[in-house]
Amino acid sequence: DVQRFEPTPFDPALVGCVRAEAAARGSSHRDIVTGAGHDAVYLARTVPTAMIFVPCKDGISHNEAEDADPRHLREGADVLLGVMLARAA
Repeated sequence: DVQRFEPTPFDPALVGCVRAEAAARGSSHRDIVTGAGHDAVYLARTVPTAMIFVPCKDGISHNEAEDADPRHLREGADVLLGVMLARAA
């Protein structure tokens, strides 16, 4: 059985904050559309929501073979921290 869901729009201001933080840190960034279901789909109905993805080896995600470089994980965490601090200010 195949299901189809409409895309969930994320909060433009929060997405902009993620973009700005990534750019300020010199991290490469781009907008993507994910087909995977995420808790953020449900959170976005009630609170401002955005997502930060990091590259995975060979593009594999949502799979037990998923692997990410620790440097990329740190970059993603640093972007998240920067966004949280900016939003708290």
